[in-house]
Amino acid sequence: MQIGELATATGLSRDTLRFYEKRGLLLSRRLANGYRDYPPEAVQWLCYLRAAQALGFTLAEIETGLPLLDDPAAAAPQLREALLRKLDDIDARVAALSALRSDLARELDRPEFGCPVLTAV
Repeated sequence: MQIGELATATGLSRDTLRFYEKRGLLLSRRLANGYRDYPPEAVQWLCYLRAAQALGFTLAEIETGLPLLDDPAAAAPQLREALLRKLDDIDARVAALSALRSDLARELDRPEFGCPVLTAV
């Protein structure tokens, strides 16, 4: 499958596909004319990659921490663990943002409100 066909099948741009290939997330072979040739399973892999990104995983996490689709049944426990870790990360970020929001609201509610940035310096 050539890059244009893969782009159409996945809804991704050619530049995105080239970027994934450059990072090693997508493999192709070169034809005699220099065109990239992607295997049919690249469509499924890219859908998996995009779903992982939609769930908050970074490309670095996908590269190193998510199980591949070679054997989905065997990968299920690893994938569950990765999702649980991501949920814990999100919960920690939500808690930190909530604390930050409380701090900001407390500053704004002070009767002697001044610029907290300037007074801290």
